[in-house]
Amino acid sequence: MYAAYVAGKDSRMKYFGGCDAGSTYTKCVIIDENGKIAAAVTKRSRINPVLSAKDALDEAVSQVDGLNSAEELTYLIGTGYGRNKVPFADENISEISCHAMGVHVTDPSVKAIIDIGGQDMKCFKIENGAISNIFLNEACSSGCGSFLQTFASALGSDVESFAKLGLFAKHPVDLGSRCTVFMNSSVKQAQKDGASIEDISAGLAISVVKNALYKVIRCSSAKDLGSKIVVQGGTFYNELVLRAFEKEMGVDVIRPNIAGLMGAYGAALYGKKRSKGRSSVISLSELENFEHKVNSFKCQGCGNHCQLTVNIFNDGKRYISGNRCDKPLTGKDNNDEYNLYAYKLSLLKEYMDDRGDGDITIGLPLCLNMYELLPFWHKLFRELGFKVITSPFSTRAIYQEGQASIPSDTACYPAKLSHGAIYELLKEDVDYIYYPCLSYNVDEHLGDNHYNCPVVAYYPEVLSGNIFDNHMICDFVDISNRDEFKKRFPAILKKHFNNLDDKSIREAIVSAYKEYDDHMKLLAIKADEVISMAKQKGKHIICLAGRPYHVDPEVNHGIDKLITKLGCAVVSEDSLSNHYEKIDTQVLNQWTYHSRLYACANYCTKDDDMDLVQLVSFGCGLDAITSDETREILNDHGKLYTQLKIDEISNLGTVNIRLRSLLAAIEERREDK
Repeated sequence: MYAAYVAGKDSRMKYFGGCDAGSTYTKCVIIDENGKIAAAVTKRSRINPVLSAKDALDEAVSQVDGLNSAEELTYLIGTGYGRNKVPFADENISEISCHAMGVHVTDPSVKAIIDIGGQDMKCFKIENGAISNIFLNEACSSGCGSFLQTFASALGSDVESFAKLGLFAKHPVDLGSRCTVFMNSSVKQAQKDGASIEDISAGLAISVVKNALYKVIRCSSAKDLGSKIVVQGGTFYNELVLRAFEKEMGVDVIRPNIAGLMGAYGAALYGKKRSKGRSSVISLSELENFEHKVNSFKCQGCGNHCQLTVNIFNDGKRYISGNRCDKPLTGKDNNDEYNLYAYKLSLLKEYMDDRGDGDITIGLPLCLNMYELLPFWHKLFRELGFKVITSPFSTRAIYQEGQASIPSDTACYPAKLSHGAIYELLKEDVDYIYYPCLSYNVDEHLGDNHYNCPVVAYYPEVLSGNIFDNHMICDFVDISNRDEFKKRFPAILKKHFNNLDDKSIREAIVSAYKEYDDHMKLLAIKADEVISMAKQKGKHIICLAGRPYHVDPEVNHGIDKLITKLGCAVVSEDSLSNHYEKIDTQVLNQWTYHSRLYACANYCTKDDDMDLVQLVSFGCGLDAITSDETREILNDHGKLYTQLKIDEISNLGTVNIRLRSLLAAIEERREDK
């Protein structure tokens, strides 16, 4: 399988190891000082990745005559999905860098690498030996190795036999390129229509390829990927997938004879490059007697209640996974001085704690656009003498509380959470719930118009109609024109509260606008502080751009804390508004939040220390437009585009891969310069 790279055996040789702890398979490669492969092992990953890495390394060492034990390795690198769970490694490196290194050494002229593993899919574009762009599957394992394995098992076959059948298909079924849930229906329908197993197998392989090319990479022709394309990853051992790829692209591609080992091979090459002495790998006897304990429990340190997995090793060292903050490690919360999302939450908490003591109680649901407009409406009603109660930050329990009143499951998760916010206010026995419909947002003069999206604009009517509360006020108002709002709003408000006078309402409106402006200025000042501190400390800055409601911990699932944990500073798209200027776009720029996003992307292109990551709530139709436009703005200026698609599923495994891949590519870019 890897004969072209196999080393001779020489006891005087120095040896370097790479262990790729993947989600489906664990690979281990040992090379000699000439870069030739001395041993290669591929083993199916066990539930416990630590034991998988141990087994692979144990077997690889036993294959090398020149090695008496693992401790004789000069250097060992861990990589892959479970790289931090390779306890014997001297260093852990992103799989992106390792794959690129492996391919570049074998063929420096390669322009694109497509890697399809068991659970994830990656595409790297290479320029001058460095990664110039990366593409990863966004949300699930659709189109990956596990996808084919699932269907092979369902149809009563193993994946190897299933693939061989597909090579003889006469009329491959067109199954599209959808996720596994929908694909199940397509396969069943194909069976009802009389399709053979051969045709279904070929159709699924074509689906894998289409997903990679048109959904992940978004290419229109072979030219988009360059003259030389390398395919790798265990899925490309499947001859059917390889042939489907060649037919779809109309070009010959290169599949190295070590395609499934390229990550581990690249890691070993990095070990050779970075070695400065003897490895800290444990001896063979210690490896054979290696033991560790695994405990699982739910952390009670904060409201996240993370499900933690604790690996305890023989020497007393612990490795904790599943945590979104450092509290399980240090006993203290994350240092949030580099996290603007945490700062935004602290400002909102101040409004939530300031209820006042008026005779009439107004409830403000903290959801959707209220995450930005809370300072405005809170100030307005407090100035008018109301007691103001705000619903708490969202939690899973709050979501479940309002779940029965959600009319459609196709709504985005932030919209679904608003139902729970209303129920939380009802439990407080408020006199009224105020949540107006707003077709327009505040005009920031960054776009051709300043609409809210339909959900943000009109969801209060959905809430009012489905929760059946007679005290909910959801009038249509327009806050974008300040003068007109001052004229019209007193009459609207007096329909519900006839004891208020026009003068008091107008004075409260002036105070509310000032409060909103001051709030946005505070964010801008804090963002400048965070950026300045980050630059002084050599931290990279990630603008985590989305919508105001993406600051909600239940919506973003702690992604901001994950980024700071990776050593970066975090700012938000609204906090950089004092640096923005209107830009020309290829799409109609008529949505306030979108206008910020485009301006933010443009601003990030001007700072080498800053990159943008776009948060997208699954089900947001408008983001089908924003994603492509934001990608083009960044790519046109040599910046990488990363999108994180989030919904009610809180598993951050894929998010972690994408963020680590981005940071690895950024580091490669820096080294190249």
